[in-house]
Amino acid sequence: MFHHKGPSLFELARQGLASTEHGYDLLAPKFDYTPFRTTDSVLAVVSVQLQEFAPFNSMLDICCGTGAAIQKLDTLCSHRMVGIDMSAGMLEVARANTQSATGNTYIQFVRGNALQMPFNSSFDLAVCFGAFGHILPQDSPRLIRQITGALKPGGKFVFVTSKMPPRWSRAYWFARVFNATMHLRNWIIKPPFIMYYLTFLLPAVRTLLEEQGLDVEVRHVFDTSLEQLRLVIATRKSQQ
Repeated sequence: MFHHKGPSLFELARQGLASTEHGYDLLAPKFDYTPFRTTDSVLAVVSVQLQEFAPFNSMLDICCGTGAAIQKLDTLCSHRMVGIDMSAGMLEVARANTQSATGNTYIQFVRGNALQMPFNSSFDLAVCFGAFGHILPQDSPRLIRQITGALKPGGKFVFVTSKMPPRWSRAYWFARVFNATMHLRNWIIKPPFIMYYLTFLLPAVRTLLEEQGLDVEVRHVFDTSLEQLRLVIATRKSQQ
């Protein structure tokens, strides 16, 4: 499950007892060697699917982590790419990871909260990968409002999600047990570490996106090993 250069069980436990922000500061140097990083195979599919809309003048990577999406999507963007994340440690690694980017795009990293972003109609493309578990369900509408506000009219918000797994499946019960453990942890220990599974799922997230005035397209484009995943392309209407 973990690369030999990845974190030890002790390091993971230490991270889990910290706040969300500090936990990722601790994990940052070894994050790319964990299964929590969005895989290159997923990002490659996204890149291929977005070719029909490219080039994008500007892109925002929300909760950018160590910069995996910026590294893999930089050829789609002609001018500016911005990554925002609350963890200073993750941003430090992202800066190092993107120093060798082959494109001519200007890359910038901003430390900030995805629920309170300092952008207004600034981007043609916004992406977010592997971070929705850090957003409480009650904050999902606020996140979508922030992303919609950061997009130019006609801009696209792109992400990968899935439907709720069957109730009899191992994945469903693993997620439920994990979530219960995290709720207990956050009740006992402060500050909380926000990380839950089964969030931002279809079809509910489609409804939330449409309520914010986005046109939503859902694509089933992943191979059999990732057949549960769906690519969502939500477009801000031109008149907004």
